[in-house]
Amino acid sequence: MAKSTDYEELKWAWVGFRDAVGRANKPHYIRYVELANEIAMANGHPDQGAYWRSKYEVEDLEGDAYKIYQRILPLYKQLHAYVRRKLSIYYGEEIDLKGRLPACVLGDMWGRFWGQIYRLVVPYPDTPNIDVTDEMVKQGYTPERMFNMTDEFFTSCGLIPAPQEFWDHSLIKKPSDGREVVCHPSALDLLNGKDFRIKMCTEVNMFYFLIIHHEFGHIQYYLQYKDLPLIFRDGANNGFHEAVGEVISLSVGTPKHLFEVGLLEENIEDEEIDINFLLKTALNTIGTLPFSLALEQWRYDVFAGKVDQDNWMKRWWELKETVVGVRPPVERTEQDFDPGAMFHITIDYPFLGYFLRTIMQFQFHKALCEAAGHTGPLHRCDIYRSKEAGNKLAQMLRMGKSKPWRDAMEAITGQREMSADAIMEYYAPLMEWLEKTNAENEEYIGWDGDSARPNSASVLLLVISAFVWYFSGP
Repeated sequence: MAKSTDYEELKWAWVGFRDAVGRANKPHYIRYVELANEIAMANGHPDQGAYWRSKYEVEDLEGDAYKIYQRILPLYKQLHAYVRRKLSIYYGEEIDLKGRLPACVLGDMWGRFWGQIYRLVVPYPDTPNIDVTDEMVKQGYTPERMFNMTDEFFTSCGLIPAPQEFWDHSLIKKPSDGREVVCHPSALDLLNGKDFRIKMCTEVNMFYFLIIHHEFGHIQYYLQYKDLPLIFRDGANNGFHEAVGEVISLSVGTPKHLFEVGLLEENIEDEEIDINFLLKTALNTIGTLPFSLALEQWRYDVFAGKVDQDNWMKRWWELKETVVGVRPPVERTEQDFDPGAMFHITIDYPFLGYFLRTIMQFQFHKALCEAAGHTGPLHRCDIYRSKEAGNKLAQMLRMGKSKPWRDAMEAITGQREMSADAIMEYYAPLMEWLEKTNAENEEYIGWDGDSARPNSASVLLLVISAFVWYFSGP
């Protein structure tokens, strides 16, 4: 899915995986929904979705999420239109230049992260390559070296090094002894105050280099709050843990940092390099926001009984097509069960935290960059070796879940609410460039039916959210 540009091959893999995995999971998911709701109701919540949302202690979390979605939607539509034009070069008539993108051409099995298609959509291919995979291979990088470099990033900021138990027990490469393991990257806290692990099947490329830094963010969070009572050993809300990992990746992926660690020959501050860098990061940040929102909206609707099991697939693709702007490469029916092929759905992992973490990570990043004394555009900031940034981050991490999340947010950012201001500031140069480029190419911005929550009750809520946003200001 990451490397092929053969449309029929991509379609074959996309369909085959869902037919083999998703369909078999539907009976299990039907029973899971029953049991999850039963437990939620026994604990005073109307359904499992309401239980998940209650952890944020926000009266209208869905409304707030859609308000943020409306803020980033103009940027997402510009990115979508640009990517659509670029991919049409490779897939011809399979790409409707005024429509939705086929879900099989976005670089991974789920269309969640678009970063793997960067090579197909890079704005300025003749500038120095900021995807340093080839350089990592050339320099003989190994998974062990990638892990050690990540640990050194955290200690350079005055943060806690990974303990010996981490190195003794983590699984960082796919076993060669025939053992079957789940390779999805995960960070684990065994809750004894000293045993923290990462489990992943690392490959030597930039994508995994960034993932390692993300997972180490979880480990650092564990280390900072390990002495709190067990009930408080968690992120301030479900988005905080994910945001901490991602905020580090924002520094690590900059040309400045890649030069600092010897993966780029020179650190050139150049507009074309900046646009390449911003577009590359936007594929994995802006590109994933509608995906996360649509996935969680589907689960909320299922848990709340707003859609019966005979229409689960209809609702799934309704949200995909309207919120995300993608379509299935082949016709899907209620005999299929595409949600059951998504890892996080099958393991009962709340997903709205990924949406909110993407917003919060930029708030965190801006605050840490200010602490580090960074001047200049936000997207050029690297907090590597800044003890001041590390100290500000540690102050928040040590709180764990012992304080309301707004207190933790205030401790690091000075703000008490989630806001899209920082992410829009970060991508302002890219937005300007996309608007200009798309206008020059006379691109159609959007796709048919590009509105969120296309059922009557949901549309009403979206309209209300839009009015609130309009009258309260950005």
